[in-house]
Amino acid sequence: MTAPHGAGEVLRVLHGLERDGRSGVLRVGDVGSFEVAGGAVVHAECRYTAGEWAEPIALFDAACFLLGAEGAPRFAEGPVSRGAARPVTAATLACELRRRRDLLDAAWPSADVDAAPVVPVRRVRRQRVFLTGLQAEILLNADGRRTPAELARDLGRTVFGCLLSVRGLAAASLVRAVRPGASAEPAGPAGRREPSRDLFDCGTPRDGWAPADHQLLERLRAALVEL
Repeated sequence: MTAPHGAGEVLRVLHGLERDGRSGVLRVGDVGSFEVAGGAVVHAECRYTAGEWAEPIALFDAACFLLGAEGAPRFAEGPVSRGAARPVTAATLACELRRRRDLLDAAWPSADVDAAPVVPVRRVRRQRVFLTGLQAEILLNADGRRTPAELARDLGRTVFGCLLSVRGLAAASLVRAVRPGASAEPAGPAGRREPSRDLFDCGTPRDGWAPADHQLLERLRAALVEL
């Protein structure tokens, strides 16, 4: 949920649809779409947030991704098939997007872990670590193949909740992002790096990290079972 390139344009179109009281589907690139009825947003779908069901949380989750998606918005006039208990205005979506950005940046001011697969780091560089229940779930399930949005889908959680938890884990140097083309497996002992130094250096791929400490994960799993 980085500073979006397309948010201004999508919001401008939504404001125009609201002003004119129009109904139809506003598609944003190949990422998803808004359904608009009488100028108000009544539904939002996004391929990154598939599988969520609770309104209006799911609507906001999808909308915040759509507002930041690349690609010109395209509106098709016509009746919409869905309805929402509380139709949402463009101004409300803009406020929610700002609120979520502020919370994410306060947790960890880097969006590197938002869209990349994440994996736990092997060594914990602190004596004591406090985790929320969701953070513990993410550590137990992060496999270097699933992004926070995909973890949210598989865990039955909201995407924003997982994004916020992952950023908190990144701030504590407990997870790292796996770059495209890089492996979650170690390249060898000489390739190990300190997680606190270059966890989110955007320059070189992180293919020299050691795998997750499975003993630590098993202790976390046992602690969750006892709760």
